[in-house]
Amino acid sequence: MITNNTSQHLIYGLLFGVILTLSTNSFVNWWKRKNQDDKTTRSLKQPSDIRSEDIADGIEGLIGNTPLMRIKSLSDATGCEILGKAEFLNPGGSPKDRAALYMINEAENKKLIQPNIGCTIFEGTSGSTGISIAMIAKAKGYNAWIIMPDDQAKEKYQLLEKLGATVEKVKPASIVDKNQFVNLAKRRAEDFGKNKEKNKKKLIDGDDNYERENSIENNEATGFFTDQFENLANYLAHYQGTGPEIYRQTNGKIDALVTGAGTGGTIAGISRFLKPLIPSLKVILVDPPGSGLYNKVKHNVMYSPYEAEGTRTRHQVDTIVEGVGINRMTENFNMSTGMIDDAIRVTDEEAIAMARYLAKEEGLFIGSSSAINCVGCVRVARKLGPGHRIVTILCDSGQRHLTKFWNDEYLKQNNIYPKEEEGLNFIK
Repeated sequence: MITNNTSQHLIYGLLFGVILTLSTNSFVNWWKRKNQDDKTTRSLKQPSDIRSEDIADGIEGLIGNTPLMRIKSLSDATGCEILGKAEFLNPGGSPKDRAALYMINEAENKKLIQPNIGCTIFEGTSGSTGISIAMIAKAKGYNAWIIMPDDQAKEKYQLLEKLGATVEKVKPASIVDKNQFVNLAKRRAEDFGKNKEKNKKKLIDGDDNYERENSIENNEATGFFTDQFENLANYLAHYQGTGPEIYRQTNGKIDALVTGAGTGGTIAGISRFLKPLIPSLKVILVDPPGSGLYNKVKHNVMYSPYEAEGTRTRHQVDTIVEGVGINRMTENFNMSTGMIDDAIRVTDEEAIAMARYLAKEEGLFIGSSSAINCVGCVRVARKLGPGHRIVTILCDSGQRHLTKFWNDEYLKQNNIYPKEEEGLNFIK
């Protein structure tokens, strides 16, 4: 028989057990949360933990060490791991930042230019190198004078002007023409002298009949032509920078490198660094319409059928794509001799469709150079088959291509009609 005292003891015991259980559960949950918070706190760097080498030293410190991203939609569709080196995240928006910094640093080391005395850096460019030069020149205390073909996207000219560069537009011409944009940049640098502001109009008007008076030894302003096509500092920027970064980021596990070429510095520098370390690596050049590099790789002849009399419809290389493709050999491209295994031709329509596909599928807003590289990756992935790793360069954002490559009205005026197709069926 249960007495009142026994009942009270049972009730007290039951209550105590319930309270103990609740307390234990609360304590366990608190302990779990505390451990998780501690882990989170440890994973975040506190202000006192930040080391000086984690702080970028000006705009130059932001150049390079760009991330390598898995392009999910292309990887999933092909069964290959397609990785893009996000060079558009450089502060100047392209891999040209690397080359520009190397070329300017080399000129300083050779005492060809000196900051803050009026020295001016000259270059002939389709835009991206000029933007990189203008940015770095401003940061280092130089002026920039950029000569460009007049058929580039207008936002490139606008950005250069906002960066304080002198922008001179010229009609596209053959490299044998003395007024071709690269040749003109070289001549402007040679003719540059102190008091250049008053002589600027003379230069543009072609009045070159005055004496060069400057010398850096006299602390007077000089002009320097960076010469991105022939200056091997361009190649070295990628041999010593981009190539090693890709090797570290992939642990040396790459089956193919796929990229276009303009000056040739990027493909030459990366391939020449990677191939000795990865002998099985395939290097594939991607080329737009009108460029002769495809035939140079395939047949060792620098020629494009678009160059035949009466066939060209647009300025320069006959394509909407900007920043890649060329019809002559350069010292930088020569450094890729023996490194390139094959070449792929990509049409304007394929590049345009790829850019729109990636914007829709990934929110990745790329420019024309990046687009042809991605088309090339899909072609290579189909050829190699699933299970391979392919690396490419995402050279540019679509933000510099709004008025041409991303402008449907402009494209229609050039008889190109963007259309959506199922998946990657637009790649032939």
